Amino acid sequence: MKKINEEFLNRELQTIIQKKNVYSTVLRVESGDGSFSWTGAAGDMQAGSPYFIASVTKLYVTAVVMQLIDEQKLSLDDGIARYLSEDEMRGLHVLKGVEYSHQITIRHLISNTSGLPDYFFHKQPDGKTAASRLLEGVDQSWPVEQTINTVKKLKPNFEPGKKGKAAYSDTNYQLLGKIIETVTGKTMGEVFKTYIFDVLDLRNTYAYQDVNDTSPVPFYYQAKRLWLPEYMASISVEGGIVSTAEEVMIFLKAFFQGRFFPPESIEPMKKWNVILPPPGLFLFGVGLEKIWTPWFISPFKPIQEILGFWGQTGSFAWYNPDTDLYFCGTTNQIDGSGHAAAANSIIKIIKAEK
Repeated sequence: MKKINEEFLNRELQTIIQKKNVYSTVLRVESGDGSFSWTGAAGDMQAGSPYFIASVTKLYVTAVVMQLIDEQKLSLDDGIARYLSEDEMRGLHVLKGVEYSHQITIRHLISNTSGLPDYFFHKQPDGKTAASRLLEGVDQSWPVEQTINTVKKLKPNFEPGKKGKAAYSDTNYQLLGKIIETVTGKTMGEVFKTYIFDVLDLRNTYAYQDVNDTSPVPFYYQAKRLWLPEYMASISVEGGIVSTAEEVMIFLKAFFQGRFFPPESIEPMKKWNVILPPPGLFLFGVGLEKIWTPWFISPFKPIQEILGFWGQTGSFAWYNPDTDLYFCGTTNQIDGSGHAAAANSIIKIIKAEK
């Protein structure tokens, strides 16, 4: 390590917690060989506090899908109609009077290139979104059947696989979860346990299912504290994993170091498309994200790649191959301010190490 030490990292942690509306945070930084490891927490969190990793869960889904491909249980180029019923497929993707439902593949789902609207943020006929109700504190479960019925009433974003087009949509992962459950005969909670948690001996990581479980640190939308157990218990595949910074780090390193699939399989995942807010501009590939790092933020020490995943609640799991540094944690803030604070600190740490 060069300038990275406990004092430096504590300063960055304080920068994050001092951001408006960030009430709790944890940050873990570790080198690839494990010779350096540091965890700091501030606000309403301890270093070992369990938290909702939100859409960082989708990186775990990628690890599962890659293993299912290896087991020849599915292929990225399989049409989703192979796994969904005709009733579920009918009218799923209709754009300008043309039905494209049967053109959608698993690759389109996991790369957010299906064109399917996001049930979470897309405005419904009454002008509301699922997100707006939840952010108001109205807790409700959201099963995949409800997602399918909702999406059929909404206008798709574009044709499946249209060149240069991508739109972040939790609908894609709801459908992907249903497909995974179909081919494995297990619930997503059981799938995660079998393919990841047990493999890595993660004792404090689980898919949230018990609505009476109050152990995860709550997250916020601006100054509003949110506790949405019914919703979180219903979205295992898109954001329902609970974990700790230590155990997210174990998974993150296993993901990039070849524990689930050969490391060379990462390269084909880098089919980047730009994704716009929320929560901010970033790049999305095949089950993998990349932080947008324009040259001007570090003209003399190019950042290169920061690969991993954001979560809507300000959770994160990132790897910088150039410095072989791994980062994970959360800011428990949905409004985007926590994402910006975390990204800025990650970039500063990488620049200090270069």
